[in-house]
Amino acid sequence: MTPEHFRTFARYNAWANARLYAACAALPDAEFRKPRQAFFGSILGTLNHVLVADRAWLGRLEGVPSGITGLDQILYGDLAELTAARTAEDARITALVDRHDAGDLGRDLVYRTLAGTEQRTPVVWVLSHLFNHQTHHRGQAHGLLSQTAVAPPPLDLIYFLREREADVTGDRA
Repeated sequence: MTPEHFRTFARYNAWANARLYAACAALPDAEFRKPRQAFFGSILGTLNHVLVADRAWLGRLEGVPSGITGLDQILYGDLAELTAARTAEDARITALVDRHDAGDLGRDLVYRTLAGTEQRTPVVWVLSHLFNHQTHHRGQAHGLLSQTAVAPPPLDLIYFLREREADVTGDRA
């Protein structure tokens, strides 16, 4: 995998999150918070979990404390605040990935888990996990959204790539 691969995923990630969050904004607050059959209990809980994990991983990659204490932590109970934090985190992810070159991808990241256990993982796999984790839980939130009156938006990577290509070529046909 190349730095360009991860740069594309960073931009896709931000695109997909913006689409999903825009759909969630059409929900009544009670539907957004409603307990559902899901690992993190609700759309709110699921979207918070993704942000929690991103902050933990970016803290490790940047060598700064993340402030994360648990994977089920609710960082923001309000959708507007969660959306602003998500947008900022996506910009942070993009900036981090844009700084990485092939040499960075080949190095090992030494870090501690939330339980305090030291781990060593190649950066290429940390970034792969970061984006795969996002896709996994974004899909769960998408599924939970389908249980509401708001239609979940298409989030497939191919739609992003086609849209990006149309933006480059000016071809919107």
